Formats: sequence, C-alpha cells, structure tokens
Amino acid sequence: MGIVIGLTGGIASGKSTVSDLFKEYNIPVVDADIVAREVVEPGEPALASIVDSFGSEILLPDGSLDRQKLGGIIFRNQEKREILNGIVHPVVRERMIADRDRLKTGHPAVVLDIPLLFEGNQLHLVDKVVVVNVDPRIQLERLMQRNDLTEQAALDRINSQMLLADKAARADAIIDNNGSRDETRAQLKKLLLTWNIREGA
Repeated sequence: MGIVIGLTGGIASGKSTVSDLFKEYNIPVVDADIVAREVVEPGEPALASIVDSFGSEILLPDGSLDRQKLGGIIFRNQEKREILNGIVHPVVRERMIADRDRLKTGHPAVVLDIPLLFEGNQLHLVDKVVVVNVDPRIQLERLMQRNDLTEQAALDRINSQMLLADKAARADAIIDNNGSRDETRAQLKKLLLTWNIREGA
C-alpha cells in the first residue's frame, strides 16, 4: 500500500509545478480542483442539487454550469456560499477518497493535491503533508504577472488565504519553489529518497 501525500501551498506558490514533477516520477496525483469540476458536469447528481438550490438560471444553454454567474451569487453571499460548499465538498471528498484508495494499491505513493488542505480540515485524508513554499515578494510578483492583477488585487487574494508561513510550519516537508524548476525537482527527488518512495509502480 502506498503512502498518501497531501500537497498544498498558497496561490501562485508553484504547487502545479510540483504536482507535475510528481507525475514525472510516475506518482499519480488526484487534483481537488479537477475533481470539483468533474462532479458538477451535466448528468452529475451534484449539478442537479445546485440547480435545485440556485435555480436553472445558473446553467448555460448547453446545460453546463455557468461558473461566472454562480460565482457572482456566492461571493456576495456567505449563506449561499455555504449551501454550495455543503453540496460540492462532500461529493469531492468522497470521490477523492475513492481515487486515493484505488491508486494506493500498485503505487509507492499517491498525491492528493488539495489547495485548502489545512483550511478544510482534511489532514485525516493523508499520511504526510508537503507544502510548496515561496518568498512572499516572489509570490506577489508571480500572481500579478500570471493573472494580470494590480498589486492590491493580488495582495487581497493572497491575504484571503491562510498564511503560507503558517502552512509551512505545519508541514512534514517543505519544497522551496523560489528557484528554477530543476532546483525544485532536485528537492523533490531528495524528499522521495528520504521517504523511501521509489519511482514508478
């Protein structure tokens, strides 16, 4: 049975880079963001529940979810945001657990890529936690550049999350992503050796 690694970080910390590097070592990654999109596709029970709660006007003409319209509703209204989270989060968690358990057999490790691992109290889903850390100044610059944001808008997004330093303080391992991709890869390789995780199945 493989070890279950929880991968998390902050916005623009480079978590996607580290997720891709795990895949280079043939270690499967279950991505919470991808699962969250899958569970609200047409035909999924979660989408039907969202329509029951928010009305059919949150659907696009092809029957898929109008994320922009739904986002406009929930970001202004905490009560409605909690209703949506109550529908989506349990389904996402259930599917991630099923994927984790299926992949654990036959792989030396499985990664659960969960942006809100700490905030969502999901530590019980994993054996070890890896936090992708980055200098706050670099994080700000990357986010401004990536999303074409003003400094204040980028800071608002960063400050809406748990501090990266607080996440790092609770991690089993930290990957410093201030440098190049090769430097990040070298850290991951060393970590896998330390945890006795061999490449591939």
